[in-house]
Amino acid sequence: MTSLHLLLWIVGAILLQLSIYLAIGFWRHWQNYDALRTTVIEGGLPVKFNNESVEPEPAAAAWTGWRAFKVTHKVLENATHDICSFHLAPQDGQALPAFMPGQYLTFRLDIPLAEGGTESVTRCYSLSDGPRPNGYRVSIKRAPAPLNTVHPPGRSSNFFHDQVALGSVLQVRAPAGHFYIDHSDAPVVLLGGGIGITPMLSMVNWCFAEKPEREVWLFYGARFEQELMAQAHLEALADMHPNFHLHFCFSDTNKDAALSSPYQRHGRVDIDLLRRLLPLKPYHFYLCGPTPMLESLVPALEDWGVPDARIHFEAFGPASVKRKSASGKTTTPSPEQDADTSVRVTFAKSGKQVSWQPGSGNLLSFAEAHGIAVDSGCRAGSCGSCQTSIRHGEVSYREAPDFDPDAGTCLMCVCTPKTPLTLEL
Repeated sequence: MTSLHLLLWIVGAILLQLSIYLAIGFWRHWQNYDALRTTVIEGGLPVKFNNESVEPEPAAAAWTGWRAFKVTHKVLENATHDICSFHLAPQDGQALPAFMPGQYLTFRLDIPLAEGGTESVTRCYSLSDGPRPNGYRVSIKRAPAPLNTVHPPGRSSNFFHDQVALGSVLQVRAPAGHFYIDHSDAPVVLLGGGIGITPMLSMVNWCFAEKPEREVWLFYGARFEQELMAQAHLEALADMHPNFHLHFCFSDTNKDAALSSPYQRHGRVDIDLLRRLLPLKPYHFYLCGPTPMLESLVPALEDWGVPDARIHFEAFGPASVKRKSASGKTTTPSPEQDADTSVRVTFAKSGKQVSWQPGSGNLLSFAEAHGIAVDSGCRAGSCGSCQTSIRHGEVSYREAPDFDPDAGTCLMCVCTPKTPLTLEL
């Protein structure tokens, strides 16, 4: 064997060893990637697996009225078993319109009565996943009876948990709502309290499917770890994306107790925490949670200097959140600001004519106080159940409702009379 042959054998052996080493390294990398990808998919994020150029399909149009959806999956989401996700597919098999992350679905439920028969109830629930062409997801927390009161448990949430099963068919309106994340690249701070995490999950999933480089901060407030939903999914996203800053905040845990994750911390989501952690940047803030959380954080963000146009929030049901006007004076939105004197309201079919006074509240409460039955659901301007025809006169809204009423109608739960008013009821 010549020296040249020996050299070629040595070079060949080295190349073979190097190829084997690279192949093993690639296989291990693929296994880790595939495991993380599976975790993310199971958590509900629509991951884009390739960047091939494909011709986009025309977007499906939003439907009008009610549409039948079948429950394809029912998943308990937390250790306390009081949050359940319902995956919905259209019974007609047709494509679904995309929605804006943060919007909600409206359901018409036929809830059984103890004395027999059913009662039709309308409720709204936030979508809790990014847009998909073939299905939606809502995540609903069971509402127990309030402590030390005579009020019953939440009717619609308990109906979902106890009586809606795989294969159940539900009547659903198209996605709606004015609370949703913008589609820019601006940095965002998402603040979710309790079940207010659901629209935030939709926003987070959309961001990392469509704008993975966007800077996102998520502060998720709960009483303790067992209440959290989607914890593993959110932590997997935080591990994948260094621009995703995740913080679980526990209000009812012992401050000396050990935390199980580097993403966890003791204490509430408050302005002091935000000021300590957030760099000075032009963030948009999105908040969803119970009214006390919003009543605390919204004015505090304004006092911190966040412009009104960069603060977006949604509460659980009707909420009165103090905001600052352009002059810097603090105001509390309320129907009473729309009139200083009494206004005559006529209910045509009921034959009643009564005087609305400042302090009488919205028209729904006013009608009920005078014995006039009105169909209602959310009582927050979202579901459209109380939409009523106006025969004469005008109404006033302190803020635009989420549900867009038809021309010549009003949403009684969020408006007050602006002029002498005649309603169809």
